Amino acid sequence: MKAQDVMVRDVVTVGPETEVAEAVALLVKHDISALPVVDSDDNLIGILSEADLLEREELGAEHHHPWWIETLLPASKLAEEFSKAHGKKVSEMMSTDVISASQDTPVPEIAALLERHRIKRVPIVSDGKVVGIVSRSNLIQALASFKPASDPKSETDRSIRLELLDRLGQQRQWTDFGSRNIIVQDGVVHLWGLVSSESERKALTALAQGVPGVSDVADEMIPAY
Repeated sequence: MKAQDVMVRDVVTVGPETEVAEAVALLVKHDISALPVVDSDDNLIGILSEADLLEREELGAEHHHPWWIETLLPASKLAEEFSKAHGKKVSEMMSTDVISASQDTPVPEIAALLERHRIKRVPIVSDGKVVGIVSRSNLIQALASFKPASDPKSETDRSIRLELLDRLGQQRQWTDFGSRNIIVQDGVVHLWGLVSSESERKALTALAQGVPGVSDVADEMIPAY
């Protein structure tokens, strides 16, 4: 299994001139821990993470948290601790030494990167541009869905996943589930993430079942209603 099999394709990014306050709002809104920073040509030039914000003394934060505490902090905590960040630009605070990977990077290597660098997510890059992102939760989802006998069917599974993500992208008027994640193993689609209603859950299941090659749908969705 490779990065392209587990990555989220709908990546929330910011530009270097984005105000930090706006970036913090995005972190809170999407409940994520980092934002890739891209230039006007969509090339990856940096990343703004919770750790970057936590380490900046000029923000007036009174507390300096060890890395293991940072992993437990909800995104909403940023708004409270860094209200003095208004007016600052992302370029002033982002990390330019970005740990990234390619779409063909094996999942175990992604896991090793997260552990080695003590980070929560890795941007997936193709020709310098962000095409996806893999988080710790994506790896856990992949592990929960994994079956050793799946390798011979990996290309078929990949095609199913891409087709389903494309179809979800055409349904943005009623769901943003494509920004969460989907794992396909041996033709079985595992749907992970929050859903806002029972009708959305049923519609997502039906949409997945309609993709050619799908043998079953595993409902791993969590109700948010």
